[in-house]
Amino acid sequence: MTNVLFMGTPEFAVPSLRALVKAGWNVGAVVTRPDRPVGRRQVPSPPAVKRAAEELGLPVWQPERVKDEEFLRRVRDLAPEVAVTAAYGRILPQELLDLPPRGCLNIHASLLPKYRGAAPIQRCLMDGQDRTGITIMKMVQALDAGPIVYQEELAVGEEDDAGTLTERLADLGARLLVNVLPRWLAGEIEPREQDESLATYAPPLCREDEKIDWSQAALAIHNRIRALRPWSGGYTLHRGKVLKIWRTTVEARTGGFGTPGEILAVDRSGVLVAAGAGALWLHQVQPEGKNRMEAEAWARGRRIETGESLGT
Repeated sequence: MTNVLFMGTPEFAVPSLRALVKAGWNVGAVVTRPDRPVGRRQVPSPPAVKRAAEELGLPVWQPERVKDEEFLRRVRDLAPEVAVTAAYGRILPQELLDLPPRGCLNIHASLLPKYRGAAPIQRCLMDGQDRTGITIMKMVQALDAGPIVYQEELAVGEEDDAGTLTERLADLGARLLVNVLPRWLAGEIEPREQDESLATYAPPLCREDEKIDWSQAALAIHNRIRALRPWSGGYTLHRGKVLKIWRTTVEARTGGFGTPGEILAVDRSGVLVAAGAGALWLHQVQPEGKNRMEAEAWARGRRIETGESLGT
């Protein structure tokens, strides 16, 4: 039976691991990142892939560095025919890529060569794309630049956020993996090189990505907020304090709005704020030090008046 080495870390990788096991593949070991402290109390927490692997009764390896000789020795002893990675979180050294005779396949959440990098789902949403997909590629020692083994498109829904789109792409990646892997091992697929002239990049998110720029168009702000949901949310300032914004819609009317960031209306629909082009309805917000709440309740509680500004 073919021996498979699986490498992944977040929830995105879990459906692929489960699909391999369900399809009867012999997953010899699961490699994931070390447990990391999370939350205010900094309690060590295992990655999602570790929890799933333990539930499935699979051996789990958590090396600090995949270049360490001890880890590479364990992979040699395992002698996998192929390695499969899904959001592992590290570029693999050439020595590791060369160990499996059939190479290392990566499940990437974009239609490569678009959105190479760590945050393809969020950057796709920020850019307002209506289509994305999964690419299974053969890994090389360069960022998501390996030859394409298989691709399939997925439509981005208007209501999708980073959470829902990640879940849908993870399920698609799992389905494609178990269909493609037998054909790959049988030598039935000839990978094709990526067109470097079409490459775009999706760098990791940073705090600056969460800051709302009210001079942008309302649709661009809306897309940014849904790209940051459900994990971090976007933020602005109100009366000198941070206000996180979780849910929005774009005002259908055009023209006749105030200066960017100006609060135009407060009603049962929420809070209407002017943008650089158009206006944005805030539906769910989170004041500094508080829980999430409906924007209308926040505005009434703070006695917010039209004409006030956000972002200053």
